[in-house]
Amino acid sequence: MAVFLQGCPHNCPGCHNPQTHDPNGGYSVTFGEILEEIKRNPLLDGVTFTGGEPFLQAGKLTALATSIKSLGLSIMAYTGYTWEELLESPERSALLPCLDTLADGRFDITKKSLELAFTGSTNQRLIDVRKSLESGQVALDPMDFRVSSMALNGSGW
Repeated sequence: MAVFLQGCPHNCPGCHNPQTHDPNGGYSVTFGEILEEIKRNPLLDGVTFTGGEPFLQAGKLTALATSIKSLGLSIMAYTGYTWEELLESPERSALLPCLDTLADGRFDITKKSLELAFTGSTNQRLIDVRKSLESGQVALDPMDFRVSSMALNGSGW
């Protein structure tokens, strides 16, 4: 399940979701409504925070993520911030321990690739959050798949 957040300061040219940039757009839902939607799907094994920019609402998402993790689900987030930029902000970095996987970096249309399975441009990284926090340096997630010639090429599963 994807939770789309409203508001994004990055305004990346070629963004696939520009309608989420305006922080005054979208609509409000409660944590309870989101959690009920999650609980209604017994096949769900994870939740993705995307947007817009999820880390603009990191404080609120940290509370939601804690509830989601208590249900035994994994959490992935997409952000235009880099890992290093997130670590510079105590509020934004507070969400990181709740995540399993993070796709970081602004979309760069000059580096766009349709061969990337989880990101849109080659400058973006798929990060294993737990390993990165434990080691103190970015650890790439082994699910970094590239799709080419109708075949999957992966570095792990």
